[in-house]
Amino acid sequence: MHALNLKFIRIKLYWFFFVSALIVVECSSGASPPGMALVPAGSFTIGDPLDGESDAISTNVYVSAFYMDTNLVSLSQWETVSNYATSHGYNFDSGDASGKAPNHPVQTVSWYDVVKWSNARSQQEGLTPIYYTDAAMTLIYTNGDTDSVYANWAASGYRLPTEAEWEKAARGGLSGQRFPWGDTISEAQADYRGDTNDYSYDLGADGYDAQYATGGFPYTSPVGSYPPNGYGLYDMAGNVFEWCWDWYAGPPYPAGSPYLGGSDPRGPASSSVGGRVLRGGSWGGLAGFARCAYRGFYPIIVPYAVGFRCVRAP
Repeated sequence: MHALNLKFIRIKLYWFFFVSALIVVECSSGASPPGMALVPAGSFTIGDPLDGESDAISTNVYVSAFYMDTNLVSLSQWETVSNYATSHGYNFDSGDASGKAPNHPVQTVSWYDVVKWSNARSQQEGLTPIYYTDAAMTLIYTNGDTDSVYANWAASGYRLPTEAEWEKAARGGLSGQRFPWGDTISEAQADYRGDTNDYSYDLGADGYDAQYATGGFPYTSPVGSYPPNGYGLYDMAGNVFEWCWDWYAGPPYPAGSPYLGGSDPRGPASSSVGGRVLRGGSWGGLAGFARCAYRGFYPIIVPYAVGFRCVRAP
């Protein structure tokens, strides 16, 4: 009887350690949330080492790991979350938010609305919202247009990428290249407007992408139509510009600018031009706008070519 008890205890112990090992393996596997990809922690060179972009001087930046949507937010995804949001006390000002088809990127969305939408997406999935309208982080940002937005960076919900996060993600692990895949661009790699006469690195064809230049503007493409970059992210060049969290600022760079280097920069406290950063180029933009290092901002960039994607903490 004593021997049987010892054998039973051993079996229970073996089973305990086997299950524990499975749990450890599962937790350490770092499986990304559905529809997102992991951008690993590490240093990278932000900025333009090739074309003399005056507002994007190269420097070294460290960025912590984060998850990013593999695709731009589609019109269908926008509507699913915004329908939930408007029935839960949210109000959006982008009444003309649109897209060419449900599987095309949403566009013509304001920075304020995409921040509120990110909060609604968080709440819909049971995550803690990131954005608030008070420093105590008690009033969730749900209504109106305000620049007094406070971010709880430790929260679990969805948010816009910082400018440094966006560029690290866009580069896909490559260094010193113009685009997420290398130094040249062609119609086989992105939805943009070709101009081989003015850009030596543009391999064309010239003009709007003939595959999608139908039925009137916008000439967007379905999300995920082109090959992904090294992190598994689609449309990091072309299709629609993407909102970032940061205020735009050129040199001399103010405190908080990612172009001053450091770890996890989140941008300056304000902008002398009053704009938030836009990245990635668009279906109507030339090759120069689609470079990883190119920096735009609204109101310079036309709003009908602006969309976004979200990130969240691992």
